[in-house]
Amino acid sequence: MVGITAFGGYVPRLRLARQAIVAAHVWADPGLAGKAKGARSMCNWDEDAVTMAVEAARNCLNARAAWRGQTPAAVADPEHAPGAVFLATTTAPFADRQNAGIVSGALGLPESIATLDVTGSQKAGTGALLQAFGAVAGGLHGDVLVAASDHRSSKAASPGELAFGDGAVAFTVGAGDTLVDFVAAESASVDFIDHFRPATERFDYTWEERWIRDEGLTGIVPPVIARLLARAGIEAGQIAHFVMSSTIARAVDGIAKQCGIAAAALCPDLAGELGETGTAHPLVMLAHALETRVQPGDYVLVVGFGQGCDAILLRATDRLPAWTAGAGAGAGVLAALAKGTPETNYQKFLAFNDLVTLEKGMRAEKDDYKTALTVTYRKRDMLTGLIGGRCTQCGTIQFPRTDVCVNPQCRATGTQEPHPFREEPASILTWSADYLTYTADPPSHYGMITFTNGGRFMTDFTDVKVGDIEVGMAVRMMFRIKSVDSIRGFVRYFWKAVPVRAS
Repeated sequence: MVGITAFGGYVPRLRLARQAIVAAHVWADPGLAGKAKGARSMCNWDEDAVTMAVEAARNCLNARAAWRGQTPAAVADPEHAPGAVFLATTTAPFADRQNAGIVSGALGLPESIATLDVTGSQKAGTGALLQAFGAVAGGLHGDVLVAASDHRSSKAASPGELAFGDGAVAFTVGAGDTLVDFVAAESASVDFIDHFRPATERFDYTWEERWIRDEGLTGIVPPVIARLLARAGIEAGQIAHFVMSSTIARAVDGIAKQCGIAAAALCPDLAGELGETGTAHPLVMLAHALETRVQPGDYVLVVGFGQGCDAILLRATDRLPAWTAGAGAGAGVLAALAKGTPETNYQKFLAFNDLVTLEKGMRAEKDDYKTALTVTYRKRDMLTGLIGGRCTQCGTIQFPRTDVCVNPQCRATGTQEPHPFREEPASILTWSADYLTYTADPPSHYGMITFTNGGRFMTDFTDVKVGDIEVGMAVRMMFRIKSVDSIRGFVRYFWKAVPVRAS
């Protein structure tokens, strides 16, 4: 059977209290007072849809390797790596560059694989998953990595600012050792415009909620579900878990009732602690449901809505409980939610999302010199994949890889083979918190880290504040935005160190 063989999730560490948003705008809209409950996830200044997708995919692939009794190095082994990477997002940093290719490169996957960006609709996540099922079932690819990620922009004081959240999820789809089997699917393509965003604009333009609920959701989704149930030969009462996201209150409840799906089957939408993550959200909800409530043999119905809808019917296998209790326990959405830290500084949210113009000071007044695309290409394994070197003569590992071994007792020439540092354990050797160097989130933390198996280099620290780090602290590497060429709009990525924290 074709189905889901592994999954992982990622949610940015910061959780902005909705009370902080409401407090800033209630003077103009007193009706906001009733929406001050819970929190929404928010990206750090150096996160976007690509960096979140990388982290979700790392969690997925590393858990899959552990599930199979393999080391993390097997993730990039051509024998075990996915045959394709599909990235679903409507907030890709590049409009004309393969964003899925950046994700693949950051994961260190072989360059012989296929990549594809799936975009243009809020159902792109479910669409990408369907394409993966089809590609595997048809024999085009042995397995496919599907990542869905969104970092949605919204105007200050808009409903979206309160309702949205940032996050990502990843699945591998294969033909054996499945956790969840694909049963059937139905789709509809209907140019119903509940919202839109022109190519020249940052923000969505949204239509009236009652129209969306009554004409769009209620009119489009139930017939598709009815066709799906008929195709699968099951009754609505057999659906144990119904996964569908909507920011319109009780809209999903009404669809379930209309289709004959039990109210108890509705899966949590995670609005209180996460928010609605756009393209990723149906799949984020699916991953969360698989971790917390789905049992072997249960039917799971997943719906993605956006200019039509996708309805996907899945059935859990006997392997799922062992996955959620073992290899997948710390890789999914549940663990990502548990790692959150409260944020009450609404001004920081505005600054990180370019919703307010700040005086950055003279030290920020520099030209981010044009990125040499030739060097970016030649050094792509080092810059994107964090690939260093290992001396085949003495075994010394180093970053960056050079022609000459850094071991003074060796100094062999031409003996370096590629060695990935992404999953190497490391610790802080020295650090500094610098208020003079410009950063979007001062002070700028940087220092020297040393890897347990050898090798060291200077790096930036991220997801930290003053007092968070100390010498000897364990860190792990994460793919983040290094800087943005403000003149040309080119986003530069590299790896930064993040403290290893318990959930």
